[in-house]
Amino acid sequence: MAATGLRIEGVWKRYGAVAALRGVSLTIAPGAFFVLLGGSGSGKTTLLRALAGFVTPDAGRLLLDNEDLTGLPPHRRPVNMMFQSYALFPHMSVADNIGYGLRRAGMDRRAAAARVAELLALVRLEGYGPRRPDMLSGGQQQRVALARALARRPRVLLLDEPLSALDRTLREETRAELVAVQRQLGTIFFLVTHDQDEALGLATQLGVMRDGELAQVGTPRQVYDHPADRQVARFLGGANILPARVLAVGPPALLAVDGMAVPVQAAMAAPAGVGAPVWLMLRPQHVRAGAGLNQAQGTVAEETYLGEALSRTVRLGEGSSLRMLAPPGASLPPGTIVTVSWDSTDVRVLLA
Repeated sequence: MAATGLRIEGVWKRYGAVAALRGVSLTIAPGAFFVLLGGSGSGKTTLLRALAGFVTPDAGRLLLDNEDLTGLPPHRRPVNMMFQSYALFPHMSVADNIGYGLRRAGMDRRAAAARVAELLALVRLEGYGPRRPDMLSGGQQQRVALARALARRPRVLLLDEPLSALDRTLREETRAELVAVQRQLGTIFFLVTHDQDEALGLATQLGVMRDGELAQVGTPRQVYDHPADRQVARFLGGANILPARVLAVGPPALLAVDGMAVPVQAAMAAPAGVGAPVWLMLRPQHVRAGAGLNQAQGTVAEETYLGEALSRTVRLGEGSSLRMLAPPGASLPPGTIVTVSWDSTDVRVLLA
C-alpha cells in the first residue's frame, strides 16, 4: 500500500457537556515530525489518545495510509506510544525492556536479540543492555523508552511530552537525538507538548491547539512568522500585541497605534479597509534601541537579565507597552526614557 500519511477527518469527542475535540481535521505527510502544541485543556492529549486507540471518537475518522484505524483496538494498530513517565520495568534489564514487546509478539529469540542490538545502536546505548533502569540517567532512560516504543516498527510513534522530566541542557541534547532518529527511520512522529522551544526545535509540521480545535497548522516558521490570530501570536513566542486602526491599506499599510505619536508602517497590506480596527503584532527580538522608520518613545518600566539577553518592558503613552530583547550590555534602570524602533517588515497586521 502506497504511503499517504496520517489523516484525521472531522474528529469529535465529548465528555458530557464538554467537547474536548471539535471536528478536528488534519493531514500529516509520510515521514513528518508533527508537533501539536497547546496549553492545558486544549485537547491535545485527547487527540493523541484517540490515535493510540485509548479514546473512541464520537464522530470522524482516523486513517493511516488510507487504512481506517477508527474502530481498531490499540493492539491492532500499527501505532505505538511513548509515555511521559517512560514506564520502564525496574526489575528488567535495558535489553529486556526493549525486547518486551517482541517477546510478547512471539518473535524468535535470536531475531529479537538482533533487533534489540540494532535499537541500542540506534539510540547510542551500545553496551548498556545488561543494566537496570535505575543505573541510568534520565536521558538514558528516555532513550531506552524510545527504543522500546520503536521495537515493533510502528508506522506512527506517539510521544506524550517525552522531554518534560529532563533538565534544560538534557532536553536540548535529547531533542537533537529525537530528530536524528526520526530522520533516520522516516517514521511519522506525533508529539504533543506545551513547550514552545520544544515545538519549534522538533517539528517539520506544527499545529497549535486551542479549545478542542486546531487554531493553525503549518511549518514552524509559517506559524511563528505569520500567526493566524493574536492568541496564537501570544502563545507562540510572546509577541507584542497592540490595538491599532488602519490609515492606509497598502502595501505598505499605515496604522494608527495608541501611545505612538506617528503612524506605524507595515510592509504587508492590511487585511481590512481604512478605519477598521486591527491588531499590530511585533516580536520582542525585533524591537531595538534607537531611532528608525518606525519608532516610539517610552519609559523603561522593568528589566530582567536572561543571560543571553536583557528583557525590557518599555511603557508607552495611553498605558500600552512594548517588550524588547536587548543584548546583555549596559542596564537601563526603571524610569529611563528611551526611543525604540523596528523595521516595517517585522510588523504583522492581524484581524483577530
